[in-house]
Amino acid sequence: MAVDSYLSGCAYPMVAAATLTIDLGALRANYRAVRAAAAPAVTGAVVKADAYGLGADRVVPALYQEGCRNFFVAQLGEALALRPILPADARLFVMNGLQPGTERACLEAGITPMLNSLEQVAKWSALGVAAAARLPAVLQFDSGMSRLGLPPMEARRLAAEPALLAGIEPLYAMSHLASADDLAEPQNQEQLAAMREVRALFPALPLCLANSAGIFLGPDFHGALVRPGIALYGGVPNPAAAQVIQPVVRLDVPVIQTRIVPAGTRIGYGGDFVAPSEMRLAAIEAGYADGLPRHLGGFGAAFHEGVRLPMVGRVSMDSTVIDISALPPGTLHLGSKVELIGPHQSLDQLAVLADTIAYEILTRLGRRYQRVYKD
Repeated sequence: MAVDSYLSGCAYPMVAAATLTIDLGALRANYRAVRAAAAPAVTGAVVKADAYGLGADRVVPALYQEGCRNFFVAQLGEALALRPILPADARLFVMNGLQPGTERACLEAGITPMLNSLEQVAKWSALGVAAAARLPAVLQFDSGMSRLGLPPMEARRLAAEPALLAGIEPLYAMSHLASADDLAEPQNQEQLAAMREVRALFPALPLCLANSAGIFLGPDFHGALVRPGIALYGGVPNPAAAQVIQPVVRLDVPVIQTRIVPAGTRIGYGGDFVAPSEMRLAAIEAGYADGLPRHLGGFGAAFHEGVRLPMVGRVSMDSTVIDISALPPGTLHLGSKVELIGPHQSLDQLAVLADTIAYEILTRLGRRYQRVYKD
């Protein structure tokens, strides 16, 4: 195991801090499971936002060792940071495309942009023409999400005017599924039909459509290249994936203080919670600055040896109060750990209690946690 923290290298190591354990072995297993589900399509990996907050410098090499050679980030800066730690045979894709003036930096670093508009197409093609080369790129099409990608009218123009691609070597026709977390959602089939129309315009282009949830919609959605994200990190993208995805993260948080309060005591900011009877409470060392959504107050819970300990009052910036009345007196004390994510409360279960999604929980986990990597 290796331990990282934002204090690494300082004279004062983090002691008895909240611990975020990241199981790279489970990450590898999830990649293998997704790859098996997507075969014979090639399986890449989405590692944007610092590998969903888990540390791209640790996650990316682990995935490379499992055979992953196609890595997806959102912004060029993320790709530039990862390029030095990846061997030359790995390809980095920038899903948001390129901001004006960054095209040459992208080319010189050997990074592949996704082109989402005719303006991006024109700039990348002009650079290729000037270099007397055809530069690799992915053409992204809007198949119904209305977020990124060439809309149908621009797709038809691009197909009708091949000179627009004079300096470009298109690698894939890509789009993004908006509702793949719902197996029965009609939009899934609508988007697949839209991409089949795009493929009719560009018959030589292989398809890149499926995200984590899309992979489990079935082979029709796989195309030539899939790009799982949340499933690699232990989130269950839809019910079809539940049996093969392993948890990757565990979060254990120490107790700062315990106390007994009488009935009628107000607890937390605003006094939102009033003790209905005598209660034993513990303040734990994590709050919204550490990625715990404020909505968890009154809804969330921690666990100790399988016993549920409800959160009471509002989540504060650096601490949260839990009701420990269900435990025998003296069970928890200063420095004792309670589980926020782990075997008794999954990442997805915590997200439901917070009225959000696993993606948001992961990407908000703070840098104050002591990070322990297992492999």
